[in-house]
Amino acid sequence: MATIETVYQGTLRTEATHVQSGTAILTDAPVDNKGKGEAFSPTDLLAAALGSCMLTIMGIAAREHQINIDHTTCSITKIMAANPRRVGEIVVNLKFPETYTDKQQKILERAALTCPVYLSLNPDIKKTVSFGW
Repeated sequence: MATIETVYQGTLRTEATHVQSGTAILTDAPVDNKGKGEAFSPTDLLAAALGSCMLTIMGIAAREHQINIDHTTCSITKIMAANPRRVGEIVVNLKFPETYTDKQQKILERAALTCPVYLSLNPDIKKTVSFGW
């Protein structure tokens, strides 16, 4: 269980603090929604959470199966939809630092596509994932 305390700072900005660690994250409304766009927007964090979760769960699987995925990168594009305004699609492009066997690829793909964030997202959000082997 994680506790996060969030404070509205004014001017469409919030500061969310992870109570256990004290780490803080600022959010701003995006420019296309009356904000300054000087920090992650809340929907940016949603998309970032997906990429971070996929990498973390792949990291757990990689450790269990002695697969090196250090320096794997994840590029995430969030595409908004209208009426109502919401995240319509998240595109995830993973790039790996080395070549893997078919078995290793299946282990990593299964891990990524069963991460808690992926499974928690509304099914109406299109999730396009490229593994870039």
